Amino acid sequence: PATPAGATPPLIYDYYGFPEESYHIAYPCPGEPGLARQVKDVLQGAGIEARLDVQRGFDHGLFVPLKLMYPAADIPCVQLSLVSSLDAEAHLAIGRALQALDYENLLVLGSGFSFHNMKAFFGRPDASADARNDAFQNWLEDTLANRQLPEAARYRRLADWQEAPHARFCHPREEHLLPLQVCYGIAGKACDYHDSVTVLGKRSKMIGWGLG
Repeated sequence: PATPAGATPPLIYDYYGFPEESYHIAYPCPGEPGLARQVKDVLQGAGIEARLDVQRGFDHGLFVPLKLMYPAADIPCVQLSLVSSLDAEAHLAIGRALQALDYENLLVLGSGFSFHNMKAFFGRPDASADARNDAFQNWLEDTLANRQLPEAARYRRLADWQEAPHARFCHPREEHLLPLQVCYGIAGKACDYHDSVTVLGKRSKMIGWGLG
């Protein structure tokens, strides 16, 4: 994966078809080149190909949630890309490698979505679609919150997520789910927090570790 390593990364408006004002969002948070280098080093130390990119900016996976969470934009940030293979085990391995980071007051934000079927989001209300989504969200909740589940089994479920009920309906492409595999790779245990929200009529999960 790649990590923006500039001191003041620009924003990348990597979305299409949205209102004009969404392309003028400002979030001038500073970068953190020292942490970016440490991310690269711990990944490479674990045998994972990683590089710094001093030209790349922050995309909407960073500035959209953080503008809501920390509107002052005064917290130094680092962003890590997914790997192009979109392989779940590769992202679990990235998370495990990031356990070695030594940085005080570090918040890891897995910016994604546990449901991301754009056709279903904007289609007509469909009870069958909602039932399929519920089945996947229930599977995800059990996978992450069930403390009776051995960690080897939890890992295997997340590695083989495509085998979950209606997985490919909920994620025709997996890039919005894979941040979760990275976060679990870091935590290595059942989640400490979970909740459900409804977005555009579709249920989605929030998962957290070390909160509160």
